[in-house]
Amino acid sequence: METTEKTAFEAVSVEPFYTGGKTSLADDGCTLATSFGEDVVVTNINSGEEICRIEGDSEILTTLEISPDGQYLVTCSRSLTMRTYRIPSGELVRSARAHDAPVIVMAIDSSSSLVATGGAEGTVKVWDLERGFVTHNLKGHGGVVSALKFYGEQGGSVWRLASGADDCKIRVWDLVSRKSLKVLDSHNSVIRGLSWSADGNILVSGGRDKIVNVWDTKKFKLIRTIPVGESIETAGILEGEGLRIYTGGEMGVVKIWNGQTSSLIAAQVQPAVHNKENERVGVVDILYKTDKLVSVLSDQTFVELDEDLKEVRRIVGFHDQIIDMTYVGEDETKLAVVTNAPDIRIQTVGGIETDVLTGHKDNVISVDRSFDGTWLASSGKDHEARIWHVPTLTCFAVCTGHAGSVGGVALPRLPLEGRPPQFLITGSQDLTIKKWNIAKDGTAKAEYTRKAHEKDINALDVSPNDRLFATASQDRTAKVWDMNSGEAVGVLRGHKRGVWSIKFNPYEKQIVTGSGDKTVKVWSLNDFSCLRTFEGHTNSVLRTVWTSLGSQIVSSGGDGLIKVWTYASGECAVTLDNHEDKVWSLAVRGSDDGAQMVSGDGEGTITVWKDISDEEKAAKKAAAELQVEQEQQLANFVRSKDWENAILLALTLNQPYKLFCLFRDVLADRQDEDSIMGLAKVDAVIAGLNVEQLELLIKRVRDWNTNARSSVVAQRVMNCILVNHSVDKLSQVPKISTMTDALIPYSERHFNRVDEMFDESYLLDYALNEMDFLDTPQVV
Repeated sequence: METTEKTAFEAVSVEPFYTGGKTSLADDGCTLATSFGEDVVVTNINSGEEICRIEGDSEILTTLEISPDGQYLVTCSRSLTMRTYRIPSGELVRSARAHDAPVIVMAIDSSSSLVATGGAEGTVKVWDLERGFVTHNLKGHGGVVSALKFYGEQGGSVWRLASGADDCKIRVWDLVSRKSLKVLDSHNSVIRGLSWSADGNILVSGGRDKIVNVWDTKKFKLIRTIPVGESIETAGILEGEGLRIYTGGEMGVVKIWNGQTSSLIAAQVQPAVHNKENERVGVVDILYKTDKLVSVLSDQTFVELDEDLKEVRRIVGFHDQIIDMTYVGEDETKLAVVTNAPDIRIQTVGGIETDVLTGHKDNVISVDRSFDGTWLASSGKDHEARIWHVPTLTCFAVCTGHAGSVGGVALPRLPLEGRPPQFLITGSQDLTIKKWNIAKDGTAKAEYTRKAHEKDINALDVSPNDRLFATASQDRTAKVWDMNSGEAVGVLRGHKRGVWSIKFNPYEKQIVTGSGDKTVKVWSLNDFSCLRTFEGHTNSVLRTVWTSLGSQIVSSGGDGLIKVWTYASGECAVTLDNHEDKVWSLAVRGSDDGAQMVSGDGEGTITVWKDISDEEKAAKKAAAELQVEQEQQLANFVRSKDWENAILLALTLNQPYKLFCLFRDVLADRQDEDSIMGLAKVDAVIAGLNVEQLELLIKRVRDWNTNARSSVVAQRVMNCILVNHSVDKLSQVPKISTMTDALIPYSERHFNRVDEMFDESYLLDYALNEMDFLDTPQVV
């Protein structure tokens, strides 16, 4: 079977867009603004495309809000500055100091004309969004303002604003009279959610005191208190018949309550998701837009729900550190992504939608897939390994017995033919390896346990025929084991530091390892000798995989680089650079022999690499053919003295010497005495150059001007450029100031040399004159 060596790849990045903090969704239900550290990212959550990314002011964002019409974004940071941007361009409209303390919450009214800000000093301000001035300055809270909600519109008969704070009080403000209508006091903790009914007669408030209060805003009396049993981070009223209230908080699920009877109508059904500290992931906000709710979780994921609280889809905003990754699914369109968390994310390749596998009690470390991609094995710090059925997202088997974190796991490589895996290999920090026999009912039993290494086991792999398996360890060795007996059949020695990765060649009796000594080594399975060593990484090699039918190796390292090595030549075919952090995970799609691969780094960025080697080779061939044709054209133009076309083509081909010769010959010929360049047509060519062509020509002039032999041509060409192009046009040339700075010193040197020659010419005239006098006969 023939294969094309891979020498070029096209990168598509799936970058994180939410690291925690405030989020806001426009009324279109797809334009989402999220805080990303100091920056703000605006994303279309339907397509996953980034609309714009707005750089911060070097201070952490405290809050943000996108206008309901999606036209404006307002942000506040710890610098006390409020900035307004236009969407989608990301253009800064204005910047102003908002409060004397950081702004904690914001709200924009339904008409997208007013924005309310609540500060840590207890003040509430209302601003004209378009013109940027303060319309109301409302004081009265005795603590940090924690919730805001408008009702009505400017100019209407009823125009109100409700605000809540950590003084446990709610204030209702009449924005027409600019007065506080009422102070509602019935909470015992911070108020986190406020919502008005459609007619404005009901106000709902939710707080961290685990209750939701329903208020009559005609009489300003408490109608009902609903005990929700969890600390509330958000609450609101759903549109439609009856009073239905949604809540979200520390339990991590969205609930809907009957506001008239205090009964629970529905609760989101999902397994408990945990973060890297093994804490339950909570709801930090709910973005409600008419026909859907988007639950924002503390693990930086978004869960879109319908009004029956059925999960429509789950979107990941930030992966944290990506530890391991592999293709799953029969069509290999999904990835199993391991992050610093007990849960495994099953994510669409190149997309942001994800599912979750929940079951591990501590962070997952490693994953491996079956031949057909329908089974997934995982291992973690909870001393367990698990086997998952990917199509149903269910756990099939649990392997318990190790006394330390399980750092490596490997499934059979032969096709399973529709049955579950019959065995699993695990390696642990307890320095042992185990082979587990898996029964049809998912029962796992250890067939044997062997002490394998003197230090942690980092990686495992099973041979293509399932007869051998291999281990890689921090003790600087790798070992090959017999599958049936569990005995070592070979030891691979030669690395100077711990071995991070190990993979069997699927087509040859070879095995590849990657180590902390920055090298990749290929070993023979016949005598376990080192066949080749590849050097080029500047940091630890963390992952290695085979591709191109076993003729090439792909490695990723702590230097953030991915390298493709050709085994036969021992050379690096291509270096791929699209990561800013350590590339811990690397996977090659097997169905098309690595035409696509993925990599994940310590910053949570996933890069999808598409093999474009054939396209690049075809493009190079076409470019070479075009180059030959154009060079022949250039020769024909020069032969026929078609200087106009010859100069333009020489510029296009970027051939400085031929271009110089053309200008030199035209100057030497001087057909037009009134022309700067000696030919009016050449002057016209230079006068008609666009900005890009001018940049190329000025670069050539700069280089020619450094040599006295070519300086005359350089000065003539530069003179022609300055005469025929305005200052405005020349100012558009990139780096024009830098190029002119390089031209001036050499031009001054050439001028001084000519000036000295001119002065010396007087001495020559004098000498010649005296010689004439000597030839004159003397009269005695």
